[in-house]
Parts: sequence; structure tokens; C-alpha cells
Amino acid sequence: MSSSFRVPPVSPSDEIDVFALTQAVWQQKWLVMLAAAGVGLAAAVYAFVATPEYHVSSVLRPAAINELDALNRSDIYKLPPSAALKKVGASLESYDTRLGYFRENRKLFEEFERPGRTLEQSFEEFNADSIKLVLPDAKKADSLSAYIKLSMNYPKGMDGVAILNGLIAYAITLERQQIAQDMEVIVKNRLSEIEGKLDAARASYDNTKEAKIASLTEADTIRRAQLQDELKAIRAQLKTRRVNRMAQLNEAIGIAGSLGIRKPTTPSSLGESDRGGSSSMMRTEINNQQIPLYFMGVEALEAEKSALSRRKSDDFTEVRIAQIGKELQMLEANRQIEVLNQRKNEDLFLRDVEPLRAEEARLRHLNVDTSRIKLVTIDRLALEPLAPIKPRKVLIIALGMLLGGILGMGLAVSRYFFSLRKSSGEKMALSTVPVALEAPAFNGSSDRLDDRR
Repeated sequence: MSSSFRVPPVSPSDEIDVFALTQAVWQQKWLVMLAAAGVGLAAAVYAFVATPEYHVSSVLRPAAINELDALNRSDIYKLPPSAALKKVGASLESYDTRLGYFRENRKLFEEFERPGRTLEQSFEEFNADSIKLVLPDAKKADSLSAYIKLSMNYPKGMDGVAILNGLIAYAITLERQQIAQDMEVIVKNRLSEIEGKLDAARASYDNTKEAKIASLTEADTIRRAQLQDELKAIRAQLKTRRVNRMAQLNEAIGIAGSLGIRKPTTPSSLGESDRGGSSSMMRTEINNQQIPLYFMGVEALEAEKSALSRRKSDDFTEVRIAQIGKELQMLEANRQIEVLNQRKNEDLFLRDVEPLRAEEARLRHLNVDTSRIKLVTIDRLALEPLAPIKPRKVLIIALGMLLGGILGMGLAVSRYFFSLRKSSGEKMALSTVPVALEAPAFNGSSDRLDDRR
């Protein structure tokens, strides 16, 4: 039995003929040139239609030491040049500083304002993309000095130079004002501290003065009481002495009367009178013993007794009483207390306050003109750029033509492979023919084989 079927077409070779491909692309060079010209033209249109973008920058460096000398010599606010540069840099980077500058100069930022946007939203667009702050890399040792670079990209129609220079001036002005406010607060705090110390010195002086007055008054009171007690004791002593003297006189009068002594006499004279001696004789008596009182005679003794009985005060008999009276009279008025109470300007008598007064006078007459302080040196101001940085027309056109050429070559290669596949398919269709095959015999089992089929 025989059967027929078609032989499957033989697949074309997967190898690419580079020479044939190159020839095919060269034959379609006009397509490549046309694509390159078209894309290049579109790139040229974009390059000339796009809004130009410009770039400006400014560099700040630390100020000279003499520029901050007046501020540092005030002994109130210490600000080295490096710290001043950092303060200005922090202000330039501050959101509040930029927003404040944006609000005060809205005419310069009309390009960023859009209908339906708030002021903060318009500022956010400007703040996020336009201004960049560049600091020196701390890891690099080749930087000769510290600096701060402020750069800005802006579209055509904006005054970027005025914006950048104005922002720097605005930040410096803000920092000067902040320094002035800080100094004012510091001076007020120091004056308050000095005033507190002076008040403490005044309170201490008042306490010392009152304590001294109290001490003087107490001492005078004690001394007065002591003198009065002494005076009273002396007078009592004198009175007792007078009474005792009168008792002695009474006793002596009795003895003199019993001896018949009327006039003052001596023991020797009394003995001679008893012997009846001549009265014209003069005697000299030397005796180291005290003559008894009754030898004064009754007349003298009674006269003394009468005088003592009539005495009203014995003060004149004691010198100490006069001295006590003098001291008591002096204690009636303490001149030191009077002088202490009559002081008008007691601040002159405060102790250890001369440095405080000198510091207070210095602070009150401190005159540091912060508006003239040069915090930083503007090493390079922002200048009007000579050409935009975007778009770069030549580069855009060249890239456009390059991309167009690549696109054209891709189209040419695609057309080549498409035509190649089409021609290969036609050849395979023509080469397909029927083939007859004779089935082998199976020894009388052909009917069975046909049935199985």
C-alpha cells in the first residue's frame, strides 16, 4: 500500500550577512538622512523655542579681624570672623530669611507667581529649585580658606543678579539687626545684674549701719548705767563717810571736854601746861604718829561737826563725781550716730562697689555701631551672565541629528529584514513537492494493517 505527505520546508540560515546589511542600509541612505534631518529639525525648534535659563553666583569669605574689632573689644559679644561667616551662611540657608526676602521683594519674583497659588507655594518653587548654597568640603585639605558660595538658576525675564545680591544684603542686614538685639539684651541683663549687686551692697550697708548705730546706742546705754551706778555708790560712800566723821567728832568732843581741851593743842603742850612751865617758850615737836582727834579741842571739833550736819551734798568732796558728770553729759548725744543718720548720699560709703560702678558707666556709655559692622567679605558679587546655560543649542541639535540618524538606520535595518523574510518565504513555498512512499508487506497481514490504520 502506498501513502504520500509533504516534506517540511527547510528553515533559512540564522547567520546575518553583514556586508549585505551594510549595502542595504547604504541603499536606504536617504531614509537615514531624512530621519536625521527631521529629528534634528525638531531639536532645533525646541532649542530656539525653549526659555533660556541663566546662572549667577556669589562667593562670601570671612571678614578681616579689624572689621570685628570694635564688637569684640566691647567684652559683651565675641564674634570671630569664621563664626560671623557661619552666621551669615545659616541665615542665607534659613527658610524664614528667604521667605522674608520673598515677601519684601515680590516684584522680583513675579515669574514664580501663578493664579490659584498662595504666596508660600510660589516661594516653595523658588526656594526648592533656584538657589543653592555650597560649602567647602571639610575632607579636602586643599581649600585655602573658608568660603560660602551662593548660586542661582533663573529663567529669562527675571533679574537674577538683583535677586541674589539682594538676598545676600538682606541676610547680612538681618544678622546685624540680630547682633544689635543680642547686644541690647546682654547689656540690659548685665546692667540688671550690676544693679542687683549694688542693691545687695546697699542692703548690706544699711544692715551694717543699723547694727553700728544699735551697737553704739547700746554701748552708751550701758556706759550711762555704769556711771550712774558708780555715782550712786560714791554718794552713798561719801554719806557714810560723813556720818562716820560726825561719830568720830562726837567721840573726840567728849574726850576733849573731859580733858578740858578747848583749843587745839599737842601732847607735849598739854604736858607742859600741867607742869606750869613758862608760856614764852617755843617748842618744836617731831612725831611720826598721828595726833588723836580730841587734841583739836572742843571748839574746833564742834565747829566741824556743825558744818558736817549742815552739809546737803558731799559731791564736791570727791573729784570722781565731777568726772562722772562730765562723762554723763557727753553720753547725752552720740555724735557718731548723728553723723551716720545725717548722711545724704549713702552710696558713697558702699564698699567694694567701685568696679561695679565703673562697669555700669562703661555699659551705659557703650556705643558700638552695628550697622557698620562688616560681618563677611563679598569676594565675588553676582554679575550679569554673558550667555544662558540652558538650552545648549548646538548640543541639542547635534544630539537630535544623532538620534534621528540612529532612528533612520533602525528603520532601514527593519526594512531589510522584512524584505529578506518575505523573499525567503516565497522560495520555500516553491520548493515544496509531494513524495510517494510504498508501504512494506507484512506476510498476509495487510488487511489487518489496513484495519489498524
